[in-house]
Amino acid sequence: MDNQNLPQQPLPNATAVLVLGICSIVVCGICGIIGLVMGNSALKLHAANPSAYTPGSLSNVKAGRVCSIIGVCLMAIGIIIYITMGSILFANRDMFR
Repeated sequence: MDNQNLPQQPLPNATAVLVLGICSIVVCGICGIIGLVMGNSALKLHAANPSAYTPGSLSNVKAGRVCSIIGVCLMAIGIIIYITMGSILFANRDMFR
C-alpha cells in the first residue's frame, strides 16, 4: 500500500507514553511498565510504516520509553532497598526490645 500521498499522523498514544514515563520517574511506580508496553507497541507500528507517522510523535515515544526505563529501574532499586532494610531490621529485632 502506497502511503506517500497520505498526510502523516501522530503515533497512537505517543503523548500518553511520554506522560506515563515522566510519572514513572516521579512516583517510581507501575506507570513505567505500562509506558514501556505502550511505547513498544507504538514503535512496532512505526517500524511497519514509518512514512505514515510524524517525527515528533516518534520522538515523544522514544523519550517516554527512556523515562519509563528510568522509572522502572528506580522502582527496582527501591524494592531492593526496602527488602535490605527489612532484613536488617528483622535480623536485629532483639536490639529493639
